[in-house]
Amino acid sequence: MTTTDLDRKQLTERTIGVLADVVRREPESLRQDTRLFADLGMDSTNALELLMTLEDEFGFEFDAETLEARHLETVGSLTDYIAEQAGG
Repeated sequence: MTTTDLDRKQLTERTIGVLADVVRREPESLRQDTRLFADLGMDSTNALELLMTLEDEFGFEFDAETLEARHLETVGSLTDYIAEQAGG
């Protein structure tokens, strides 16, 4: 299944699953408005690990030209960016 075959709910669930593994949290504790840095205490190393793991999970590479800090603010903004990058 590719990212273009996923609906928003599935995309969010998979994103949360990867994020939960990276930050060592229960997926149920993460919501669309959970802030990656402020709420989860992520740092640049975690962010890089997260992006690399998401690339593996979804089978595409993020475009460094379009990736901005605002895309990594919340679970929702990250999911929106993944959907945009996947063409979904």
